[in-house]
Amino acid sequence: MSDTATSGVTHSFQLKSANVSLTALELYFFDDAQFEADLRDKISQAPGFFKDIPLVITLDRYEGIDSELDFFKLIGTCRRHHIHVIGVRGGTDDQRRLARGASLALFPGQGQRGAPQAAAEPDTATAEAEAVSTTAPARVISQPVRSGQQIHCPDGDVVVLGPVQAGAEILAAGNIHVYGPLRGRALAGIQGNEAARIFCQSLEAELVSVAGHYKISEDLQGNGWKEAVQIQLSEDLLVVTPLNRG
Repeated sequence: MSDTATSGVTHSFQLKSANVSLTALELYFFDDAQFEADLRDKISQAPGFFKDIPLVITLDRYEGIDSELDFFKLIGTCRRHHIHVIGVRGGTDDQRRLARGASLALFPGQGQRGAPQAAAEPDTATAEAEAVSTTAPARVISQPVRSGQQIHCPDGDVVVLGPVQAGAEILAAGNIHVYGPLRGRALAGIQGNEAARIFCQSLEAELVSVAGHYKISEDLQGNGWKEAVQIQLSEDLLVVTPLNRG
């Protein structure tokens, strides 16, 4: 008799819901050579962020020719750079048929039934985003977040009462508050909450992101570097503003 039988397990698996942080690549057109060149440029800015990430290709703003949309080449290019394309969001029936032929998962796009929260109408999205921050319990971290650690809060805010060291990562569906230097990576609004914000006492981050829009260290050093700031989205751009100290 097997160990599983004696322990009372009768099924080989169980399905459960999962909150997973995904990065979306918004594709405007596809040329294999230019795509790889642009991808290399992005990876060079933050190599640690892109390594082994799952990627969803968004086609809501695709303006290229469908006959040039070779998902097999796109997937192969991404795999060479250790990025894993898992699906396609949005697109026309023909584009989604091509994606299905490449064994990619199909996600609804803007205006399609079952679309993710980030694709909701602006007023509704704002209301739902605010509800996440006000109703879900915040996760409070009272110790420094050390290099190699990851703090993941798929339902609400994260509050860190100390520093976040280089090589550490904070992921939150809502806001991120760091009452110390932020030297690692902070990703707020990971479920598409565009109203999420990042607050820190000293901005020294490797990378910050709100709802998938990100900036790396080199982009941040000219604005609020090593100062107390808040980071938020404004018209699809990350904006860094100083915190008022009264």
